[in-house]
Amino acid sequence: MKESVLTDKNQVPSDEIVFSFIGRRKLLWNSLFQYIREQHPDIAHEWRYYNDGNSWLMKVTRKAKTVFWLSVIKGTFRITFYFTDKAQQTIGQCGISKELKDQFKTGKKYNKIRGITILFKYKKDCVDAQELIGIKLLQK
Repeated sequence: MKESVLTDKNQVPSDEIVFSFIGRRKLLWNSLFQYIREQHPDIAHEWRYYNDGNSWLMKVTRKAKTVFWLSVIKGTFRITFYFTDKAQQTIGQCGISKELKDQFKTGKKYNKIRGITILFKYKKDCVDAQELIGIKLLQK
Protein backbone atom coordinates (compact mmCIF):
# COMPACT_ATOMS: atom_id res chain seq x y z
CA MET A 1 0.00 0.00 0.00
CA LYS A 2 1.32 3.41 -0.92
CA GLU A 3 2.00 5.84 1.89
CA SER A 4 0.17 9.04 2.51
CA VAL A 5 2.04 12.21 1.58
CA LEU A 6 0.24 14.93 3.52
CA THR A 7 2.21 14.51 6.73
CA ASP A 8 3.09 18.10 7.72
CA LYS A 9 0.75 18.84 10.62
CA ASN A 10 1.24 22.59 10.15
CA GLN A 11 0.32 22.69 6.45
CA VAL A 12 -3.40 22.34 5.76
CA PRO A 13 -3.77 20.78 2.29
CA SER A 14 -4.79 23.13 -0.50
CA ASP A 15 -5.75 22.18 -4.06
CA GLU A 16 -2.30 23.28 -5.19
CA ILE A 17 -0.57 20.99 -2.69
CA VAL A 18 -2.88 18.06 -3.47
CA PHE A 19 -2.43 18.48 -7.23
CA SER A 20 1.35 18.56 -6.83
CA PHE A 21 1.15 15.03 -5.41
CA ILE A 22 -1.59 13.47 -7.57
CA GLY A 23 -0.34 14.80 -10.93
CA ARG A 24 -2.43 13.63 -13.87
CA ARG A 25 -5.04 12.15 -11.51
CA LYS A 26 -6.17 15.76 -11.05
CA LEU A 27 -8.70 15.09 -13.82
CA LEU A 28 -10.27 12.31 -11.73
CA TRP A 29 -10.24 14.53 -8.62
CA ASN A 30 -11.99 17.31 -10.51
CA SER A 31 -14.53 14.87 -11.97
CA LEU A 32 -15.37 13.43 -8.55
CA PHE A 33 -15.79 16.80 -6.88
CA GLN A 34 -17.71 18.31 -9.81
CA TYR A 35 -20.18 15.42 -9.52
CA ILE A 36 -20.51 16.04 -5.76
CA ARG A 37 -21.03 19.80 -6.22
CA GLU A 38 -23.66 19.29 -8.95
CA GLN A 39 -25.57 16.26 -7.64
CA HIS A 40 -25.13 16.59 -3.88
CA PRO A 41 -24.54 20.27 -3.04
CA ASP A 42 -25.32 19.57 0.63
CA ILE A 43 -22.22 17.38 0.96
CA ALA A 44 -19.38 19.10 2.81
CA HIS A 45 -15.73 18.24 3.28
CA GLU A 46 -12.97 19.23 5.62
CA TRP A 47 -9.33 18.33 6.06
CA ARG A 48 -8.34 16.96 9.45
CA TYR A 49 -4.94 15.96 10.73
CA TYR A 50 -4.85 12.59 12.47
CA ASN A 51 -1.96 11.90 14.81
CA ASP A 52 -2.50 8.13 14.74
CA GLY A 53 -1.75 8.04 11.01
CA ASN A 54 0.49 11.11 10.99
CA SER A 55 -1.33 12.56 8.00
CA TRP A 56 -4.18 14.70 6.76
CA LEU A 57 -7.44 13.02 5.71
CA MET A 58 -10.45 14.63 4.13
CA LYS A 59 -13.71 13.79 5.86
CA VAL A 60 -16.66 14.08 3.46
CA THR A 61 -20.04 14.41 5.16
CA ARG A 62 -23.73 15.10 4.72
CA LYS A 63 -25.00 16.54 7.99
CA ALA A 64 -23.85 14.09 10.69
CA LYS A 65 -23.26 11.20 8.27
CA THR A 66 -19.72 10.48 7.08
CA VAL A 67 -19.97 9.66 3.38
CA PHE A 68 -16.32 8.73 2.83
CA TRP A 69 -12.73 9.41 3.88
CA LEU A 70 -10.13 10.57 1.36
CA SER A 71 -6.36 10.26 1.53
CA VAL A 72 -3.75 11.50 -0.90
CA ILE A 73 -0.87 9.25 -1.87
CA LYS A 74 1.98 9.74 -4.32
CA GLY A 75 0.53 9.79 -7.84
CA THR A 76 -3.14 9.45 -6.91
CA PHE A 77 -5.75 9.46 -4.13
CA ARG A 78 -8.12 6.96 -2.57
CA ILE A 79 -11.46 7.12 -0.86
CA THR A 80 -12.91 4.69 1.65
CA PHE A 81 -16.58 4.12 2.40
CA TYR A 82 -17.78 2.19 5.44
CA PHE A 83 -21.01 0.20 5.30
CA THR A 84 -22.89 -2.05 7.69
CA ASP A 85 -24.03 -5.54 6.74
CA LYS A 86 -27.43 -4.05 5.84
CA ALA A 87 -25.83 -2.69 2.66
CA GLN A 88 -24.55 -6.07 1.45
CA GLN A 89 -27.48 -6.87 -0.83
CA THR A 90 -27.54 -3.37 -2.35
CA ILE A 91 -23.79 -3.42 -2.94
CA GLY A 92 -23.99 -6.93 -4.41
CA GLN A 93 -26.63 -5.82 -6.92
CA CYS A 94 -25.25 -2.42 -7.89
CA GLY A 95 -23.11 -1.58 -10.89
CA ILE A 96 -19.71 -1.24 -9.19
CA SER A 97 -16.83 -3.47 -10.24
CA LYS A 98 -16.70 -7.09 -9.09
CA GLU A 99 -13.39 -6.30 -7.39
CA LEU A 100 -15.06 -3.70 -5.15
CA LYS A 101 -18.00 -6.01 -4.41
CA ASP A 102 -15.55 -8.76 -3.42
CA GLN A 103 -13.58 -6.29 -1.31
CA PHE A 104 -16.72 -5.61 0.72
CA LYS A 105 -17.85 -9.23 0.89
CA THR A 106 -14.51 -10.55 2.14
CA GLY A 107 -13.28 -7.44 3.95
CA LYS A 108 -12.28 -7.29 7.56
CA LYS A 109 -15.05 -6.17 9.89
CA TYR A 110 -14.47 -3.30 12.29
CA ASN A 111 -17.23 -3.80 14.86
CA LYS A 112 -20.31 -3.74 12.60
CA ILE A 113 -18.80 -2.11 9.51
CA ARG A 114 -16.63 -3.05 6.54
CA GLY A 115 -14.86 -0.78 4.11
CA ILE A 116 -14.63 -0.36 0.36
CA THR A 117 -11.60 1.57 -0.88
CA ILE A 118 -11.32 2.99 -4.38
CA LEU A 119 -7.81 3.79 -5.57
CA PHE A 120 -8.26 6.31 -8.39
CA LYS A 121 -6.54 5.27 -11.61
CA TYR A 122 -9.24 5.29 -14.30
CA LYS A 123 -12.41 7.15 -15.21
CA LYS A 124 -14.48 4.11 -14.15
CA ASP A 125 -13.28 4.72 -10.59
CA CYS A 126 -15.32 7.95 -10.58
CA VAL A 127 -18.38 6.03 -11.78
CA ASP A 128 -17.94 3.48 -8.98
CA ALA A 129 -17.52 6.31 -6.46
CA GLN A 130 -20.71 8.00 -7.66
CA GLU A 131 -22.65 4.76 -7.22
CA LEU A 132 -21.27 4.20 -3.71
CA ILE A 133 -22.03 7.81 -2.72
CA GLY A 134 -25.64 7.19 -3.75
CA ILE A 135 -25.81 3.97 -1.74
CA LYS A 136 -24.22 5.61 1.30
CA LEU A 137 -26.67 8.52 1.24
CA LEU A 138 -29.64 6.13 1.15
CA GLN A 139 -28.44 4.10 4.15
CA LYS A 140 -30.12 4.77 7.48
